[in-house]
Amino acid sequence: MNRSLFTRCCLTLPLGTALLAAAAYAQNTPPPAPDLAGNPPARAAALHTNLPAIFVAGDSTAARGRGQDQQGWAVPFADYFDLTKVNVVNAARGGRSSRTFVTEGLWDALLAGVKAGDLVLIQFGINDTGAINDATRARGSIPGLGEETQEIDNLLTKKHEVVHTYGWYLRKMIADTQARGATPLLLGLTIRNIWTNGKVERAYGQYNQWAAAVAKAAGVPFLDVTDSVAGKFEDMGEEKVKAIYIQDHTHFSLAGADLHAAAVVSGLKALTPDPARLFLSAKGAAVAPRATTIP
Repeated sequence: MNRSLFTRCCLTLPLGTALLAAAAYAQNTPPPAPDLAGNPPARAAALHTNLPAIFVAGDSTAARGRGQDQQGWAVPFADYFDLTKVNVVNAARGGRSSRTFVTEGLWDALLAGVKAGDLVLIQFGINDTGAINDATRARGSIPGLGEETQEIDNLLTKKHEVVHTYGWYLRKMIADTQARGATPLLLGLTIRNIWTNGKVERAYGQYNQWAAAVAKAAGVPFLDVTDSVAGKFEDMGEEKVKAIYIQDHTHFSLAGADLHAAAVVSGLKALTPDPARLFLSAKGAAVAPRATTIP
């Protein structure tokens, strides 16, 4: 978030809330992710309207990319399922935060297809650290889980907007999904190729912990993709992992996308009951369940 904008935001809040928000900004907000807002929308799949569906709401780390060099995990994710038994709908879009996925209408478009019994996987955070108000992206959410807001005249959209916290947008998505009779699941963030003393980064500021806290409070599953993939990467070693981050430290190749997709499937299979157990392909059935938790 732009520091001056953040300061003005804090001035509109009670002192205690402002101090907490400032601490979150100073200590827990990582650099914004490289922008891949130009990622194309997911290709329209031939959906069978009589089948249950698994929807993915997310950003460029899940969205359809531009080939072997950069791909989102929700693309190979479909390979883990028998598509004669379930629809896998990748609604992720590059460059979006929890906030702009809602304000641009992408969330409502996804929700329009959701029916009772479906699963909705929700993963945001890497773009929520951006500026709240500027003329190029204006995609940041207020750091944290509270109910504080900031009113802006959006320099990008030219519209008046009330901006909420990261936690507020996640709670909205959970509530909207449940209102449709479907099951929401929150996901931890994908891994960045950042290493210290042989250990890969396992935290994106506090966004993983915040997502886990929202899930716990709402009583919905949280799949800690971050911890699961980090363990695999450390087993592989830093040099091998570098080969799957060709563009930058945030966006991975198709091989990296598949590793993240397998981690999501592994987390689903560790749930009791496993909500996807009846829909797995042979590739999905071969994945071992792995439950992960946030400390």
